[in-house]
Amino acid sequence: MKPQIDIQLLISYGAFCKEYEKGEIILFEGDDAHFYLQVVEGSVKMYNSNEEGKEFTQGYFSCGQSFGEPPLFIDEKYPAFAMAFQNSKIAKLSKERFFKILDDFPQIQQQFLKLLARRIHNKATTSKDIINQKPEFRIQAFLDSCKKNNQRELITFTRQEIANFTGLRVETVIRTLSKMKQKKIVEIVNHKIYY
Repeated sequence: MKPQIDIQLLISYGAFCKEYEKGEIILFEGDDAHFYLQVVEGSVKMYNSNEEGKEFTQGYFSCGQSFGEPPLFIDEKYPAFAMAFQNSKIAKLSKERFFKILDDFPQIQQQFLKLLARRIHNKATTSKDIINQKPEFRIQAFLDSCKKNNQRELITFTRQEIANFTGLRVETVIRTLSKMKQKKIVEIVNHKIYY
């Protein structure tokens, strides 16, 4: 995957890389947004959680992808936590330097406009899917968003992670996947899901 911004360009504008261990919090919900963040190695999960510890996953970001940009543009606080999903290395660039890159490279600015528009579109689609109360529909919409091609492929998310993405309980996900297996919508082989 092509990085959002070439790492050498980021470094030339003053970015530094910081390593995070799996499970370490990178951003706290409610923190001020001061940095452009891009995954160099590993992966990051953005999520919200409630008082009971129930999580809702906003997204996963892997090597080359940036995360947490919207608050930079509107001087808002981060609306979610970001956690290293694996041992990760994150490039951090000050907000001011990030805006300088966007000014100096109009093609990167256009790329970010498309990226943000795509994320807004995906959020609207996801919200529509979550409103639908049928667990099978919600899970199938999530699996559709995971597929990269038209062939059956391994879904790398656990049942708990699928629950976190869809707003369902893990028990409901397990039960619904079993029904979907009976309908031949998914294959489950050695506890692995193929869709």
